[in-house]
Amino acid sequence: MKKLITPICFLLGGLLLGTNGQAQFNYKKKAAPATTNNAKDTVAPAPVEAPVVSKTTSVPDPNIKPSKSIDTTLVGGFNANPKKSLRNNYGFSSGNTSKKSTQARTPVNYQNLREEDALFSEFVWEEVDGREKINRPFIYQAYDDNGDQRFFAILLRAIENDGVVPFSAEGGDDRFTKPLNLDDVNAMLKGSLDTQLVQNVNNPNVFDTSIIYNTKLAPNPDSIYTFRLKEQFIFDSKTSRMYCRIIGIAPVATIVINNKPVKRTLFWIYYPELRNSLAKHEVYNPRNISSRITWEELFESRYFNGYVVKSTLDNYNDKMLNSLFSDPKRRLLEGDKIKQKIFDYEQDRWVY
Repeated sequence: MKKLITPICFLLGGLLLGTNGQAQFNYKKKAAPATTNNAKDTVAPAPVEAPVVSKTTSVPDPNIKPSKSIDTTLVGGFNANPKKSLRNNYGFSSGNTSKKSTQARTPVNYQNLREEDALFSEFVWEEVDGREKINRPFIYQAYDDNGDQRFFAILLRAIENDGVVPFSAEGGDDRFTKPLNLDDVNAMLKGSLDTQLVQNVNNPNVFDTSIIYNTKLAPNPDSIYTFRLKEQFIFDSKTSRMYCRIIGIAPVATIVINNKPVKRTLFWIYYPELRNSLAKHEVYNPRNISSRITWEELFESRYFNGYVVKSTLDNYNDKMLNSLFSDPKRRLLEGDKIKQKIFDYEQDRWVY
């Protein structure tokens, strides 16, 4: 009996020790902070530094009154104020002088054409695509002292600064019947007006009124790369020569509606009124920046490529070529035939 009782007592003692902690099982517990009867010997955790709060608070200014601001910058910076260069931007000393002479240029005088001397006359509508290599100066994205160098920006500056009158293009009207103002053009490019209340910085109790334009329905600036020309070809019997007179210019924007590109003619500008403004702006020359011509010289010399979209030759219903022919290749071929007919008429007048 003594031999049996001893192992049992030893086993019970071991179990009691195991319930208290670490006799048989290596459980690791977090050590509690040591405390003693003396308060100085108490080990306390490190204090957490509180964030520093500035005691200086801004006092609302009672003299602040609500203000009203209107965003006048067009989408893409077309109407932004140009930044003037404070130093000579050219390596030669005559740089500023040449710029002043450019602003003083005037368009070339037209040859007087009488209606009685016109043996042949036809109207032709062409579109100039700025994405073509020869037409890339129309979308040249650069800035100088005059501002944005894109051709559409030049048209906007002519309307704003030179008094050129734009005309509505609603319903395909290209006869300059309904004049527009600058606000109509801005609303057409920016979209619809939207009013927002903005909390004033100096006084949170005052809300300023900010009028901006909702650009959801506005055309993308990069989509205005097409320009439609209304031209009249006239054969003058007095000089035995075929003349091409540009009547109007209209920018065409490409707007994506339901994932489909749709072309929209923005407005028409009467070209004879625009010539003075075009004569003061130079065209980008990718080969030599020192030998540049003006935009007026570019149009009069026809240094561009355009494709015919409409004409008065055999067009009894007065329709565009895209309404008559669905195939784009067929439209290009028909446009070339129209150009060839006009060219042949001039050549047939000559007698060798």
